Amino acid sequence: MIDAAEPDATGASASVEAGATPTESATAAATPTRKRPKPGERRVQILQTLASMLEQPGAERITTAALAAKLDVSEAALYRHFASKAQMFEGLIEFIESSVFTLVNQITERETSGAAQAQRIVALILQFGEKNPGMVRVMVGDALVFENERLTVRMNQFFDRVESQLRQSLRMAAEGAGSMTPTVDAGAMASVITAFVVGRLQRYARSGFKRIPTEHLDAALQRLTA
Repeated sequence: MIDAAEPDATGASASVEAGATPTESATAAATPTRKRPKPGERRVQILQTLASMLEQPGAERITTAALAAKLDVSEAALYRHFASKAQMFEGLIEFIESSVFTLVNQITERETSGAAQAQRIVALILQFGEKNPGMVRVMVGDALVFENERLTVRMNQFFDRVESQLRQSLRMAAEGAGSMTPTVDAGAMASVITAFVVGRLQRYARSGFKRIPTEHLDAALQRLTA
């Protein structure tokens, strides 16, 4: 549950007190006040700032003190919205899962070709990573090395789920191509393609986000799904 919005830094009310003189009223009106976040906004700000900090070189481990300083709040303010730093990372993982699999479901509903489904799913994940470099460090585990082990387990489950969907799509493609062993063929191909996706994301992170994951993607996908 998200707590009520925090007061401004001075604890003062933004309104002018009754009975104040014109001079006092003018002074109060001229004094800038910090805009209070609406319910839920501070939580989103924390996650956005954490993701942004993960984009910086050497950001494999981020302390709550550094995060609080970036947001210009106290560490106690962070813990009013998240019980722990692990929960903050879980918030990022939930965003990754929701963003990717909502679109994956749309692909499988609209695209009738199994091979095309697989290609579009791979492109989706790599494009998501390219647009969200901070999230990539979470996806490949670099940002989770010193965090709670459950976070790595959950991120691994994300890629297991990706591989499972690829296996379904590729099995449909193998059956359409007349394969005698569509399940075996699809399983082997899904494993290879998932490893390709993870490898592209790892290269992106370890190059300092210089080697984009979608580099020569069309040519690579044609060979992988042929």
